[in-house]
Amino acid sequence: MREEQALRRIVIVGGGTAGWMSAAPLAQLLGLGDHAASCEIVLVESPEIGTVGVGEATLPTIRFYNRTLQLDNAEFIRKTQATFKLGIEFKDWGHLGNRFFHGFGDFGPAIVNRSSILHWLRLNVDGALGNHEDLSTATVMARRNRFVPPAGDQPSAANAYSYAFHFDAGLYAAYLRDYAIARGVKREEGTIVDVSLRPGDGFVTAVTLADGRRIEGDLFIDCSGFRGLLIDGVCQVGYHDWTHWLPCDSAQAVPCVRVEPLTPYTTSTARSAGWQWRIPLQHRTGNGHVYCSGYTSDEEARHVLMQNLDGAALGEPRQLRFKTGMRQKAWDRNVVAIGLSSGFLEPLESTSIQLIMDGVGRLIELLPDRRCDRHLADEYNRRMARQYESIRDFIVLHYKLTQRDDSEFWRYCAAMSIPDALEHQIETFRRSGRVAILDPDSFSEPSWVSLFLGLGCRPERHDPLLRQVDDQALLGHFERLRHAIAATVSDMPDHAAFIERHVCAEPLEAVTP
Repeated sequence: MREEQALRRIVIVGGGTAGWMSAAPLAQLLGLGDHAASCEIVLVESPEIGTVGVGEATLPTIRFYNRTLQLDNAEFIRKTQATFKLGIEFKDWGHLGNRFFHGFGDFGPAIVNRSSILHWLRLNVDGALGNHEDLSTATVMARRNRFVPPAGDQPSAANAYSYAFHFDAGLYAAYLRDYAIARGVKREEGTIVDVSLRPGDGFVTAVTLADGRRIEGDLFIDCSGFRGLLIDGVCQVGYHDWTHWLPCDSAQAVPCVRVEPLTPYTTSTARSAGWQWRIPLQHRTGNGHVYCSGYTSDEEARHVLMQNLDGAALGEPRQLRFKTGMRQKAWDRNVVAIGLSSGFLEPLESTSIQLIMDGVGRLIELLPDRRCDRHLADEYNRRMARQYESIRDFIVLHYKLTQRDDSEFWRYCAAMSIPDALEHQIETFRRSGRVAILDPDSFSEPSWVSLFLGLGCRPERHDPLLRQVDDQALLGHFERLRHAIAATVSDMPDHAAFIERHVCAEPLEAVTP
């Protein structure tokens, strides 16, 4: 990059979780240190525009984001009222009374270069080996409300799992705001009323605020939420509407008081026209009902939500509307959309914050100069589209494999067409036990297996190479693995007690981000 073409100012339009999660790593990379900033970063947010702020559950990669920023883990947990997350418990998905767990981790070490769970499935045709979830350390920990970070360098039951966090998204945004401002980000408060474009190529050159201030920039990051102030209002890139595959278009969210025990997992309970989330934090529990307005009314959805809280509500439910899908381009000209401005996938698998992290991470990887070369934009759009589509299909899988026929909504889901790529993945597993991973940046094999098995999809045939291992040796292996996991978890502390001892009461010396 020649000096005269280097970015001089990046303008982030919108605060909230997406805005400050974008600002923080850019500030670390480009902001003030012991010398003058190489590129100024300005974030514009309006106090008149609220944030959605329902994305309180995360995936394990949030730890790597925090680690990259060199955040103090104990301070982060205290300031965001965070708890630990080992996975998601699903209730009444697949069929009424069904219950399964999507845990963060595998089902034991690979055997002759094949996943352990595939060997287990071949042996367990008659169900005599019990539940595959007994082979998941994260799942057994969740059942017993235990938590301690993975320990040791050698593969064992004590480190065959991962974890993420539940946190207050508003508090997290405020925490990152302080981080970013301390590293040189300039915050401007005001409402954008006009956008200036460069003649000829349509690049955004400046935004004008209601009080007349004009903020110029070379690269603009649109974090304005569903509104898509720049990516939609100016660039008009178009939108891929996925509501025929994911028909839920509404949600109501309400916090309630914390109840015991403090569970180290998110809960998702299927309802007659959607599903309900439960996210435990230190100071409260987050709850919400995601539903399709074509199959229930807002009043009935509110009733279902409020009747199924496990603690006293701390207010009235907040109504949200959305259209599931993604922008046809997340990067157009010198505008990059990150967060809800780039698209929306319902929070069934806690992917909202993941997509923000990957969005800003790819932008940093492909950071342009002032010319914003279209090939960089094309590569960014290709990778973001692949990830959005893969996550979309993973979420569609939850609905499509249902055996529920107790409501019009679930009958629609069972009968609906699905993307060809997902049909291929389902049939590949059903016919051979193999898992087709189409995007290495999205969910991995153990996650897909958890969903397939939890929703009742079993392979009809198996990889012939699995028969190379002696059946009795395998049976002994799985029995030892089951006992090792049970014994390891028995020695772990209670989740709430771990937080109180290592985070709230004293520095978290032994825990890495």
